[in-house]
Amino acid sequence: MYAVTIREPGGPDVLEWTEVPDPEPQPGEVVINVTATAVNRADVLQRQGFYPPPPGAPPYPGLECSGVIERITEGVEGWQPGDEVCALLGGGGYAQKVAVPASQVLPKPRSVSLTEAAALPEVSCTVWSNVTDLAKLRAGETFLVHGGGSGIGTFAVQYAKALGAKVVTTARAAKHDKLADLGADVTIDYTTQDFADLLKNQVNVVLDIMGGPYLPKNVRTLATGGRLMIIATQGGRTGDLDVGLLLAKRGLVAATTLRTRPLAEKAAIVRGVRDGVWPLVEDGRIRPIVYRTVPMPQAGEAHRILESSEHFGKIVLVNPDAAV
Repeated sequence: MYAVTIREPGGPDVLEWTEVPDPEPQPGEVVINVTATAVNRADVLQRQGFYPPPPGAPPYPGLECSGVIERITEGVEGWQPGDEVCALLGGGGYAQKVAVPASQVLPKPRSVSLTEAAALPEVSCTVWSNVTDLAKLRAGETFLVHGGGSGIGTFAVQYAKALGAKVVTTARAAKHDKLADLGADVTIDYTTQDFADLLKNQVNVVLDIMGGPYLPKNVRTLATGGRLMIIATQGGRTGDLDVGLLLAKRGLVAATTLRTRPLAEKAAIVRGVRDGVWPLVEDGRIRPIVYRTVPMPQAGEAHRILESSEHFGKIVLVNPDAAV
């Protein structure tokens, strides 16, 4: 088979379409003939040499995929060769085949194409595990997500709206109309407006991708009993925390990652997504937002698009030999 390999840490040009060995599945795993995968910020960090895959994961980038099950191994129940699926991966999505624990596989929703389904696993598992499982966002609460035009943002806006929350997001002005179409009630241009001043003491749940520099501002936005969920550090790793203010608000600050979690935790998250998110996708209340599809051998171009931050939604890489 072929896969996108990383020749050495560096820019998009180090990504190469290379012939590699087929995956060797372990008991409890399925082999998926990959139709498509989606590009995530973690893939860029891996390419740059800052985010190695967890032990046992394939060395190729790609935290999610869609495709058709080729074969199953001992101990697998509920799946058969020929099933159309998508899956949460520890790595290896930028390849024509991937082996993955059966517990991390989801059925392709009927409402989307197999290519579009590649844009769902990572964002749905990230958002559900933080917004519902940890922060327990409820109908009527106010939800703030930063980076509304990102893959995470476009999904989170739709999900929080489906839960009955008031949805606020930050994004460049050019993306505001599209975010309103997805359900955002308020969109703030972070280049010209101070979201902390506008939202002081109003937000019940924050989903943050920026990290350190946004920490003091995010705490200022929290209402009493507010919950701040940090899932990335795109702005930096360190920031100031006013513990006195956090105490006064009885606030919660949590930071989570998904890729390095134990298999049992990932399996529980995937079950939660199947039960709580997939029905919303099936009935069209949430849809994958795909900005562009790019042939998998041109992964470097897809990374350039992502790093420009001009995209809206997900960038999907398509296996050139897959039937789509």
